[in-house]
Amino acid sequence: MAQMGRPRTFDREHAVEQAMHLFWQHGYDATSLAQLKAGLGGGISAPSFYAAFGSKEALFDECVQRYLATYAQVTECLWDESLIPRQAVETALRQSARMQCEDGHPKGCMVALGVMSAPSPENARVATGLTQSRLRTRAGIVACVERAIRLGQLPQTLNPAVMATVFDSFLQGISILARDNVPHATLDAAISQLLLTWDIAASAVPPLRPDVASGNPQSPALDAAHTAHGHTAR
Repeated sequence: MAQMGRPRTFDREHAVEQAMHLFWQHGYDATSLAQLKAGLGGGISAPSFYAAFGSKEALFDECVQRYLATYAQVTECLWDESLIPRQAVETALRQSARMQCEDGHPKGCMVALGVMSAPSPENARVATGLTQSRLRTRAGIVACVERAIRLGQLPQTLNPAVMATVFDSFLQGISILARDNVPHATLDAAISQLLLTWDIAASAVPPLRPDVASGNPQSPALDAAHTAHGHTAR
């Protein structure tokens, strides 16, 4: 009878969590198989590693999905239409900054930093999940700006993509600042400063006419008719 292989001596869930931290800290290309084996614990051998995870790329994909389902949820509020648009953007920024500065995991954002080292051409596919996540976040900010324009909270002349880029650029930059140990309090104060950009844009929205604000809109055509008959529109 063939001798059975040595059973795994590691907790798979814990192993994936540890691998996620390694990829988060070092990036995909810079994280070696030796680092992964050492980080997973249990004295896992190379054959056991491949039996458990298939490949380094497959493990990275699993780690990305875990990150997106947990830590990356801080920006899902961008899609919550029960929040006013400015509040949704502010909440995403503040929650993300807080998460990226927390202890217990690498500083920064894995979505921004996981492939910062520019994967080699043969490994380019591993960036797909992270790229899609960044695109989704950017689209969420654009959606908030567009909704604010529809609601009359931002001017019609505003370019949603340009406005969203201002906030998305800051959001991506938090990763580098957090990695450089910029204090959370500083980032949080910077978010308050950044939001003045939204408030300044909002101040350009023309005020509602009194009759519109009172719920009794007067059409321009009717105004013209009143004027033609010698009446002053009210």
